[in-house]
Amino acid sequence: MSAPTLRPPSGAAVPSRPTPAPLRPSGLTWTVLRLHRAALLVWVAALLVAGAVLTWMYVIAPNAGVAGGPCAAPPVDGLPDCATVDAMTTNDVYSAGLDLVATALSYLMLPVAAWAGAALIGRELENGTAQLAWTQSVTPVRWLAAKLAVPAVLLTAGTTAVVLLHVWVRRDENGNLLGAWYDSDIYLSIGPTAVAYALAGLALGALAGLILRKALPAAGAAFAATLVLSYVLRAVRPSLWPTTTITGRAALDLPPDVLVLEHGVVTSDGRRIGNDLACVGSETQDQIRACMKSSRLSDFWATVHPESHFWPLQLVESGVLLAVAGAAVAVTFTVLRRRTA
Repeated sequence: MSAPTLRPPSGAAVPSRPTPAPLRPSGLTWTVLRLHRAALLVWVAALLVAGAVLTWMYVIAPNAGVAGGPCAAPPVDGLPDCATVDAMTTNDVYSAGLDLVATALSYLMLPVAAWAGAALIGRELENGTAQLAWTQSVTPVRWLAAKLAVPAVLLTAGTTAVVLLHVWVRRDENGNLLGAWYDSDIYLSIGPTAVAYALAGLALGALAGLILRKALPAAGAAFAATLVLSYVLRAVRPSLWPTTTITGRAALDLPPDVLVLEHGVVTSDGRRIGNDLACVGSETQDQIRACMKSSRLSDFWATVHPESHFWPLQLVESGVLLAVAGAAVAVTFTVLRRRTA
């Protein structure tokens, strides 16, 4: 015998099932993104512009190479017509586009540091929104961790993508158009140092904002500290990895992809003189011997960084920057714990 079916009495309201809440992002991550959505939109727009510029540079790279190469009037032996080449500005556009992206990547840490000091930390402490968040079941440590982690992930992902795209576009080895690997802007825009500088700027900005607790002073202090850091590392960069010394005739005829730090001569009595260009204009062996005899020289030498030192220099400098960023983050958390104990 089946059990009777229970039915509500006539006229009684049938209880409805609760409507599930719509799925929305929540938590500290969403709070940080929503609070700083203007900076997020600017960052996304900058990435899209950089991607579009680099893609266009890749498309016009073949024409840029032709425009910057040899020509003849009238064209002979496969050389293009000079009249046509002179009218082309593709190589100028190509070089200008790459220089623009390289410069933007090289100095990315400065606006990042200023933003982190002013908007990310300093303004919230100045307006009291940080203290309000700490009363909403969010500890100061969790608040600061979210403040640093979210922009760090976005900066790392976005900067890495642009750097990889920049390296891809610079596939052509025409030095007249691309520049040397050791040029400061180029060096900082084709390796991991671009990401490391951005993270160091973020950490220094957060530290300045937490210490000064005001937006404008924190922005200025973070900007200045990051600028000093970049200048110091640029000055000591050649000494971050052991150099190579080249002697003999090879020291007079160095390839263009070598960073020359110092060059000189060795006299017949064994004295080593730096930054001496004696006999550089000599071309044949007889001319070099005659020049060396008349100048009383026994050898030539040059201290250089070959292109093979690019990755060691990049990795060492990136390690230094990440160490600075880690130290700044550690000090920031220490200061926060002491002030909110």
